[in-house]
Amino acid sequence: MKIFMQLCIFSLILVFSFRFLENPYTSEYLLYLKQDAITASKVTDSLYEEIKEKASQYEEAPQNAVIDRVWKAIPGYNGLKVDIEASYKKMKDLKEFNEKKLVFKEVKPEITLNDLKPAPIYKGNPKKRMVTLQVNVAWGNEYLPQILKTMRKYDVKATFFLDGSWVKKNPSLAKMIVEEGHEIGNHAYTHPDLNKLSQGKVREELLKTNQVIEAAIDQKPKWFAPPSGSYNQQVVEIADNLNMKTVLWSVDTVDWMKPNPEEMAYRVLQKVHPGAMILMHPTAQTAQAIERIIIGIKEKGYQIGILSELLNEKRI
Repeated sequence: MKIFMQLCIFSLILVFSFRFLENPYTSEYLLYLKQDAITASKVTDSLYEEIKEKASQYEEAPQNAVIDRVWKAIPGYNGLKVDIEASYKKMKDLKEFNEKKLVFKEVKPEITLNDLKPAPIYKGNPKKRMVTLQVNVAWGNEYLPQILKTMRKYDVKATFFLDGSWVKKNPSLAKMIVEEGHEIGNHAYTHPDLNKLSQGKVREELLKTNQVIEAAIDQKPKWFAPPSGSYNQQVVEIADNLNMKTVLWSVDTVDWMKPNPEEMAYRVLQKVHPGAMILMHPTAQTAQAIERIIIGIKEKGYQIGILSELLNEKRI
Protein backbone atom coordinates (compact mmCIF):
# COMPACT_ATOMS: atom_id res chain seq x y z
CA MET A 1 0.00 0.00 0.00
CA LYS A 2 2.80 2.39 0.85
CA ILE A 3 4.50 1.66 -2.45
CA PHE A 4 1.22 2.20 -4.34
CA MET A 5 0.77 5.62 -2.67
CA GLN A 6 4.32 6.62 -3.60
CA LEU A 7 3.70 5.65 -7.24
CA CYS A 8 0.50 7.72 -7.34
CA ILE A 9 2.23 10.76 -5.90
CA PHE A 10 5.09 10.36 -8.37
CA SER A 11 2.61 10.13 -11.26
CA LEU A 12 0.83 13.29 -10.16
CA ILE A 13 4.14 15.13 -9.96
CA LEU A 14 4.93 14.09 -13.53
CA VAL A 15 1.53 15.23 -14.80
CA PHE A 16 1.76 18.65 -13.20
CA SER A 17 5.37 19.06 -14.26
CA PHE A 18 4.44 18.28 -17.89
CA ARG A 19 1.67 20.91 -17.78
CA PHE A 20 4.00 23.67 -16.64
CA LEU A 21 6.99 22.75 -18.77
CA GLU A 22 6.91 23.59 -22.50
CA ASN A 23 7.02 20.51 -24.68
CA PRO A 24 10.36 20.75 -26.51
CA TYR A 25 9.01 18.67 -29.36
CA THR A 26 6.03 20.86 -30.42
CA SER A 27 6.27 22.32 -33.94
CA GLU A 28 5.93 25.88 -32.60
CA TYR A 29 8.86 25.44 -30.29
CA LEU A 30 11.01 23.87 -32.99
CA LEU A 31 10.17 26.78 -35.34
CA TYR A 32 11.15 29.23 -32.63
CA LEU A 33 14.47 27.47 -32.15
CA LYS A 34 15.08 27.48 -35.91
CA GLN A 35 14.34 31.22 -36.25
CA ASP A 36 16.47 31.97 -33.24
CA ALA A 37 19.32 29.97 -34.75
CA ILE A 38 19.03 31.87 -38.05
CA THR A 39 19.08 35.20 -36.24
CA ALA A 40 22.04 34.12 -34.17
CA SER A 41 23.92 32.92 -37.25
CA LYS A 42 23.37 36.26 -38.99
CA VAL A 43 24.55 38.22 -36.00
CA THR A 44 27.77 36.24 -35.91
CA ASP A 45 28.05 35.98 -39.72
CA SER A 46 30.84 38.24 -40.96
CA LEU A 47 29.07 38.72 -44.31
CA TYR A 48 25.93 39.99 -42.62
CA GLU A 49 28.01 42.38 -40.53
CA GLU A 50 29.90 43.56 -43.62
CA ILE A 51 26.65 44.40 -45.41
CA LYS A 52 25.50 46.37 -42.37
CA GLU A 53 28.79 48.26 -42.19
CA LYS A 54 28.91 49.13 -45.90
CA ALA A 55 25.21 49.91 -46.35
CA SER A 56 25.58 53.63 -45.63
CA GLN A 57 28.08 53.99 -48.51
CA TYR A 58 25.35 53.11 -51.01
CA GLU A 59 22.43 54.95 -49.47
CA GLU A 60 21.04 58.23 -50.74
CA ALA A 61 18.88 60.64 -48.77
CA PRO A 62 15.49 61.61 -50.25
CA GLN A 63 14.98 65.14 -51.54
CA ASN A 64 12.04 67.15 -50.33
CA ALA A 65 9.81 69.09 -52.69
CA VAL A 66 10.60 72.81 -52.52
CA ILE A 67 9.42 76.14 -53.83
CA ASP A 68 12.37 77.66 -55.67
CA ARG A 69 12.67 81.42 -56.08
CA VAL A 70 13.03 81.06 -59.87
CA TRP A 71 11.55 77.68 -60.80
CA LYS A 72 8.69 77.76 -58.29
CA ALA A 73 7.45 74.30 -57.21
CA ILE A 74 9.95 71.48 -57.76
CA PRO A 75 8.92 67.90 -56.86
CA GLY A 76 10.85 65.76 -54.42
CA TYR A 77 12.76 62.58 -55.21
CA ASN A 78 12.88 59.29 -53.32
CA GLY A 79 16.08 58.29 -51.59
CA LEU A 80 17.66 54.83 -51.45
CA LYS A 81 18.28 52.54 -48.50
CA VAL A 82 19.92 49.11 -48.51
CA ASP A 83 17.59 46.28 -47.60
CA ILE A 84 20.06 44.39 -45.42
CA GLU A 85 17.97 41.23 -44.97
CA ALA A 86 17.23 40.87 -48.70
CA SER A 87 20.83 41.66 -49.64
CA TYR A 88 22.11 39.02 -47.21
CA LYS A 89 19.83 36.37 -48.72
CA LYS A 90 21.19 37.13 -52.20
CA MET A 91 24.83 36.98 -51.08
CA LYS A 92 24.91 34.21 -48.47
CA ASP A 93 25.41 31.44 -51.01
CA LEU A 94 28.38 33.34 -52.47
CA LYS A 95 29.74 33.81 -48.93
CA GLU A 96 31.26 37.13 -49.91
CA PHE A 97 30.18 40.75 -50.35
CA ASN A 98 29.11 41.74 -53.87
CA GLU A 99 27.72 45.24 -54.38
CA LYS A 100 25.89 44.09 -57.52
CA LYS A 101 23.78 41.84 -55.28
CA LEU A 102 22.68 44.67 -53.02
CA VAL A 103 18.91 45.11 -52.77
CA PHE A 104 17.55 48.62 -52.29
CA LYS A 105 14.26 50.08 -51.17
CA GLU A 106 13.10 53.62 -51.86
CA VAL A 107 12.69 56.13 -49.04
CA LYS A 108 10.00 58.77 -49.50
CA PRO A 109 10.75 62.43 -48.76
CA GLU A 110 8.99 64.12 -45.87
CA ILE A 111 7.67 66.92 -48.11
CA THR A 112 5.96 66.29 -51.46
CA LEU A 113 4.29 68.58 -54.01
CA ASN A 114 1.00 68.05 -52.18
CA ASP A 115 2.50 69.54 -49.03
CA LEU A 116 3.57 72.79 -50.71
CA LYS A 117 1.50 75.94 -51.00
CA PRO A 118 -0.12 76.32 -54.47
CA ALA A 119 2.60 77.23 -56.95
CA PRO A 120 3.21 76.64 -60.68
CA ILE A 121 5.49 73.82 -61.83
CA TYR A 122 8.00 74.35 -64.62
CA LYS A 123 10.11 71.20 -64.41
CA GLY A 124 10.65 67.89 -62.67
CA ASN A 125 13.32 67.06 -60.11
CA PRO A 126 16.78 67.59 -61.66
CA LYS A 127 17.97 64.19 -60.39
CA LYS A 128 15.33 62.37 -62.43
CA ARG A 129 16.53 61.52 -65.95
CA MET A 130 13.08 61.74 -67.43
CA VAL A 131 11.33 64.31 -69.60
CA THR A 132 7.72 64.81 -70.64
CA LEU A 133 6.04 65.99 -73.82
CA GLN A 134 3.15 68.40 -73.27
CA VAL A 135 0.82 68.92 -76.23
CA ASN A 136 -1.61 71.82 -75.91
CA VAL A 137 -4.62 71.20 -78.15
CA ALA A 138 -7.11 73.87 -79.23
CA TRP A 139 -6.67 73.40 -83.00
CA GLY A 140 -4.54 71.38 -85.43
CA ASN A 141 -6.86 68.40 -85.89
CA GLU A 142 -5.26 67.50 -89.20
CA TYR A 143 -1.85 66.91 -87.57
CA LEU A 144 -2.94 64.92 -84.52
CA PRO A 145 -3.12 61.50 -86.26
CA GLN A 146 0.48 61.75 -87.50
CA ILE A 147 1.76 62.89 -84.10
CA LEU A 148 -0.07 60.03 -82.37
CA LYS A 149 1.21 57.53 -84.95
CA THR A 150 4.82 58.58 -84.34
CA MET A 151 4.40 58.37 -80.56
CA ARG A 152 2.92 54.91 -80.93
CA LYS A 153 5.85 53.84 -83.12
CA TYR A 154 8.33 54.69 -80.37
CA ASP A 155 6.06 53.64 -77.47
CA VAL A 156 5.97 57.18 -76.10
CA LYS A 157 3.15 58.55 -73.96
CA ALA A 158 2.55 62.28 -73.56
CA THR A 159 0.22 64.59 -71.66
CA PHE A 160 -2.33 66.35 -73.87
CA PHE A 161 -3.89 69.53 -72.50
CA LEU A 162 -7.28 69.95 -74.09
CA ASP A 163 -9.20 73.16 -74.67
CA GLY A 164 -12.77 72.62 -73.43
CA SER A 165 -14.49 74.08 -76.48
CA TRP A 166 -12.28 71.91 -78.71
CA VAL A 167 -13.33 68.77 -76.79
CA LYS A 168 -16.99 69.69 -77.18
CA LYS A 169 -16.53 69.93 -80.96
CA ASN A 170 -14.17 66.95 -81.27
CA PRO A 171 -15.09 64.29 -78.68
CA SER A 172 -13.99 61.48 -81.01
CA LEU A 173 -10.48 62.95 -81.30
CA ALA A 174 -10.31 63.35 -77.52
CA LYS A 175 -11.27 59.68 -77.15
CA MET A 176 -8.64 58.69 -79.71
CA ILE A 177 -5.93 60.40 -77.65
CA VAL A 178 -7.06 58.57 -74.52
CA GLU A 179 -7.32 55.23 -76.32
CA GLU A 180 -3.67 55.63 -77.33
CA GLY A 181 -2.80 55.68 -73.62
CA HIS A 182 -1.96 59.35 -73.22
CA GLU A 183 -2.70 61.52 -70.19
CA ILE A 184 -5.24 64.34 -70.35
CA GLY A 185 -4.99 67.80 -68.79
CA ASN A 186 -7.13 70.95 -68.63
CA HIS A 187 -6.31 73.88 -70.99
CA ALA A 188 -9.28 76.16 -70.10
CA TYR A 189 -12.40 76.48 -72.23
CA THR A 190 -11.94 79.34 -74.70
CA HIS A 191 -8.14 79.80 -74.68
CA PRO A 192 -8.39 83.14 -72.81
CA ASP A 193 -5.77 85.30 -71.14
CA LEU A 194 -6.55 84.15 -67.60
CA ASN A 195 -4.42 86.89 -66.10
CA LYS A 196 -7.06 89.41 -67.20
CA LEU A 197 -10.15 87.54 -66.02
CA SER A 198 -12.05 87.83 -62.75
CA GLN A 199 -11.95 85.06 -60.19
CA GLY A 200 -15.43 83.91 -61.20
CA LYS A 201 -14.56 83.80 -64.91
CA VAL A 202 -11.34 81.86 -64.27
CA ARG A 203 -13.19 79.27 -62.22
CA GLU A 204 -15.85 78.98 -64.92
CA GLU A 205 -13.21 78.38 -67.62
CA LEU A 206 -11.55 75.59 -65.65
CA LEU A 207 -14.67 73.98 -64.24
CA LYS A 208 -16.51 73.95 -67.58
CA THR A 209 -13.52 72.31 -69.26
CA ASN A 210 -13.37 69.61 -66.60
CA GLN A 211 -17.06 68.91 -67.05
CA VAL A 212 -16.77 68.60 -70.83
CA ILE A 213 -13.70 66.35 -70.55
CA GLU A 214 -15.39 64.09 -68.00
CA ALA A 215 -18.49 63.84 -70.19
CA ALA A 216 -16.41 62.94 -73.27
CA ILE A 217 -13.80 60.56 -71.87
CA ASP A 218 -14.83 59.89 -68.26
CA GLN A 219 -11.62 61.31 -66.80
CA LYS A 220 -11.02 64.19 -64.41
CA PRO A 221 -7.80 66.15 -65.12
CA LYS A 222 -5.35 66.71 -62.29
CA TRP A 223 -3.06 69.03 -64.28
CA PHE A 224 -3.87 72.48 -65.65
CA ALA A 225 -1.89 74.36 -68.32
CA PRO A 226 -2.85 78.04 -68.64
CA PRO A 227 -3.28 79.16 -72.28
CA SER A 228 -0.22 81.02 -73.59
CA GLY A 229 1.35 80.51 -70.17
CA SER A 230 -0.55 83.52 -68.83
CA TYR A 231 -1.50 83.21 -65.16
CA ASN A 232 -1.35 84.85 -61.75
CA GLN A 233 -1.48 83.51 -58.22
CA GLN A 234 -5.27 83.70 -58.22
CA VAL A 235 -5.36 81.33 -61.21
CA VAL A 236 -3.01 78.89 -59.48
CA GLU A 237 -5.12 78.87 -56.33
CA ILE A 238 -8.39 78.38 -58.22
CA ALA A 239 -6.88 75.42 -60.07
CA ASP A 240 -5.68 74.04 -56.73
CA ASN A 241 -9.19 74.35 -55.28
CA LEU A 242 -10.37 72.23 -58.21
CA ASN A 243 -7.71 69.63 -57.32
CA MET A 244 -5.43 70.55 -60.23
CA LYS A 245 -1.83 71.69 -60.16
CA THR A 246 -0.76 74.43 -62.57
CA VAL A 247 2.02 73.46 -64.98
CA LEU A 248 4.04 75.38 -67.53
CA TRP A 249 7.25 74.31 -69.31
CA SER A 250 11.04 74.53 -69.29
CA VAL A 251 11.62 73.84 -73.03
CA ASP A 252 9.45 75.43 -75.73
CA THR A 253 9.34 74.19 -79.33
CA VAL A 254 7.76 77.52 -80.38
CA ASP A 255 6.17 75.41 -83.13
CA TRP A 256 3.33 77.90 -83.58
CA MET A 257 5.84 80.28 -85.17
CA LYS A 258 6.34 77.72 -87.98
CA PRO A 259 10.10 77.19 -87.63
CA ASN A 260 12.05 74.83 -89.86
CA PRO A 261 11.30 71.35 -88.38
CA GLU A 262 14.96 70.25 -88.41
CA GLU A 263 16.11 73.46 -86.74
CA MET A 264 13.29 73.18 -84.20
CA ALA A 265 14.28 69.61 -83.29
CA TYR A 266 17.94 70.61 -82.97
CA ARG A 267 17.13 73.54 -80.71
CA VAL A 268 14.88 71.42 -78.46
CA LEU A 269 17.54 68.72 -78.11
CA GLN A 270 20.15 71.33 -77.19
CA LYS A 271 17.95 72.57 -74.36
CA VAL A 272 16.63 69.27 -73.00
CA HIS A 273 17.64 68.51 -69.40
CA PRO A 274 16.70 66.12 -66.56
CA GLY A 275 13.12 66.88 -65.60
CA ALA A 276 12.41 68.86 -68.78
CA MET A 277 8.81 69.70 -69.60
CA ILE A 278 8.66 70.21 -73.37
CA LEU A 279 5.81 72.27 -74.80
CA MET A 280 4.38 71.62 -78.26
CA HIS A 281 1.17 71.89 -80.27
CA PRO A 282 -0.40 69.85 -83.08
CA THR A 283 1.29 71.77 -85.93
CA ALA A 284 2.83 70.70 -89.24
CA GLN A 285 6.26 71.46 -87.75
CA THR A 286 5.71 69.21 -84.73
CA ALA A 287 4.28 66.43 -86.91
CA GLN A 288 7.50 66.51 -88.96
CA ALA A 289 9.98 67.04 -86.11
CA ILE A 290 8.62 64.87 -83.33
CA GLU A 291 10.31 61.68 -84.53
CA ARG A 292 13.73 63.34 -84.47
CA ILE A 293 12.96 64.84 -81.06
CA ILE A 294 11.96 61.49 -79.57
CA ILE A 295 15.01 59.70 -81.02
CA GLY A 296 17.33 62.45 -79.80
CA ILE A 297 15.90 62.44 -76.28
CA LYS A 298 16.37 58.68 -76.01
CA GLU A 299 19.90 58.90 -77.41
CA LYS A 300 20.73 61.29 -74.59
CA GLY A 301 19.68 58.62 -72.11
CA TYR A 302 16.41 60.11 -70.96
CA GLN A 303 13.14 58.30 -70.42
CA ILE A 304 9.98 59.91 -71.75
CA GLY A 305 6.97 59.71 -69.44
CA ILE A 306 3.64 61.38 -68.88
CA LEU A 307 3.52 64.35 -66.54
CA SER A 308 2.26 62.26 -63.62
CA GLU A 309 5.32 60.02 -63.92
CA LEU A 310 7.76 62.91 -64.21
CA LEU A 311 6.40 64.79 -61.22
CA ASN A 312 6.07 61.93 -58.75
CA GLU A 313 8.87 61.05 -56.32
CA LYS A 314 9.62 57.58 -57.71
CA ARG A 315 13.12 56.86 -58.94
CA ILE A 316 13.79 55.52 -62.42
